[in-house]
Amino acid sequence: LVLAFLSLAGWTPFLSTAQAALEWKVLKDMDLKASPLDVAPSADGQWLYILTPGEILVYSMQEGKITDQVPVGKEFDRIASLPRANGLTLSSSANKTVQIIMLENILTIDVSGLPFKGPRDAPVVIAVFDDYQ
Repeated sequence: LVLAFLSLAGWTPFLSTAQAALEWKVLKDMDLKASPLDVAPSADGQWLYILTPGEILVYSMQEGKITDQVPVGKEFDRIASLPRANGLTLSSSANKTVQIIMLENILTIDVSGLPFKGPRDAPVVIAVFDDYQ
């Protein structure tokens, strides 16, 4: 850190350095089955995306573990987060390509024991009428 001051007598600048100590600690060591090529945090800080040859490992910061894997081409060697949550770019320097992907969480809702009408495996459609007054 360099600080510049002005002398009151002649207004001549002089330089001074300040020393600061830095403390650090390892929060998590991860043993992966494949070599990590690149990492990128999600825009909201909830996820860490680890690019390995052929897949993206999704690490949950809240749970402290890898929760999912996303298959991708083995040609990709870089990953970067988009400003939008769960948006990523993958790039391949060998193939000169960029791929933009969006990840969506699928939530499973346990409905066992709850009453329902119609076939158990029927698709669900949700209609939103936002112009209703």
